[in-house]
Amino acid sequence: MRADNFLDTNILVYAFVPDDLRTPVADGLLAAGGRISVQVLNELTNVVTRKYKLGWDKVSEISADVCSLCGTPAPVTLSTHQLALRIVKRYGFQFYDCLIVAAALESGCEILYTEDLQHGQQIEGLTITNPFLLAPTN
Repeated sequence: MRADNFLDTNILVYAFVPDDLRTPVADGLLAAGGRISVQVLNELTNVVTRKYKLGWDKVSEISADVCSLCGTPAPVTLSTHQLALRIVKRYGFQFYDCLIVAAALESGCEILYTEDLQHGQQIEGLTITNPFLLAPTN
């Protein structure tokens, strides 16, 4: 498991949806492991049930697969919330993105893989990396 990398929800979604050109990149990142948070699991559940209409048995299977590759998800605690508030004030990101950044920082990660923030940006030692920039997309 690569504990120095944090995977945002979109990475996990692309790893489990069919017919998306981003899937091979996402699969590779997930296979390498990394950290996630409970928030990421919750967002994944929301997206795959709402947008992709997956059933609860499939969602439970996906959740178990993710946890087996990424370990126990980081909790979203009061300190995570407070750090996210500090990040939102400084950088102006959406609050839920700041919770992801805060969880990555609290997990001691060096890289946050996401397509939602500015590629290459540094936030308190955390590097934002969009792994799909060089990969073809739909």
